[in-house]
Amino acid sequence: MVDTSITTTATVADRDGWADLVTRVNALAEARGWSKAEISRKSGVAQGTLSQWMSGKYAGSYAAVSSKIRNWLDQADAVEELAASVPTSPDFLDLNFAQSVMSTLSIAQVMPAMVMITADAGMGKTVAARRYVATRPNSFLVTMTPHTRSIHNMLAEIAAELGVEEKSSGKLVRAIGKRIERVGDGTLLVIDEAQNLSDEAIDQLRCFTDNYRCGIALVGNRETYGRFSSWGQGDKYGQLRRRVFRRIRRDKPSKEDLASFLTAWGVTDPKQVEFLTGVGLKPGALGQIDMTIKLARLTAEGRGRDVSLVDLKSAWANRDVETV
Repeated sequence: MVDTSITTTATVADRDGWADLVTRVNALAEARGWSKAEISRKSGVAQGTLSQWMSGKYAGSYAAVSSKIRNWLDQADAVEELAASVPTSPDFLDLNFAQSVMSTLSIAQVMPAMVMITADAGMGKTVAARRYVATRPNSFLVTMTPHTRSIHNMLAEIAAELGVEEKSSGKLVRAIGKRIERVGDGTLLVIDEAQNLSDEAIDQLRCFTDNYRCGIALVGNRETYGRFSSWGQGDKYGQLRRRVFRRIRRDKPSKEDLASFLTAWGVTDPKQVEFLTGVGLKPGALGQIDMTIKLARLTAEGRGRDVSLVDLKSAWANRDVETV
């Protein structure tokens, strides 16, 4: 904490409101666990200036720094208020699709084997994969991006996630292999957004299964599923196709999963259920339901009433995400 009784050569007018601002900064920093370096980065005030200003030893204009700090604090309060008002999505749900995902991941880890899990956006495949990794030892999840398409960039991303510090390209495969080498009941490397990888990069993952007995799960969209068919068109990727032990594909959520998701959100009105079920069958699936309910509730709660069917339909229309 800062001793706000410290006196400086600054005029009283220049330091007007300074002590209250320092108290607010300290309270926010303590609540969020922020260091002075973090406060400096977020507020845009240089760390040296911030430290002197907070200690009451700043030789410059207190008014200028205080103005910057005040604007940042007011913005932080507004953001916190908005965040508190946003409805919270249901916790992880043990939906039918989630069970299929976790069962397939378990098979890949124990055997070990390479598996493919494909579904369109909003189906919950990533949520289920993250849940699996969070609850199972020796399992890791790495998310791919267009930047990681090549073998080297993919390996660098995996190494960063696993804490492998080897920088030499020639030694990177072995260093990663040793980190994920089968131990006990097996290890698993979940590759999310696998559609961003080249076939050559996927073949390198296959080598981890062969050489280090590590389970590999390719998780992605329907493009990932289509890769399997292309591997059968020539001898080049025959062994890659042969290594895929199991594939699961889901284009739309089941009625049971939709019903469970709506129940978790507390939606019981038959007309609202019918409308949101239709939303969930569109591209984006459960994610579309989630965002539509959040927007509708923000609107309704702001007006001091419960969500109506009109609110839901208006939220869906205002999001303007449906293609004609």
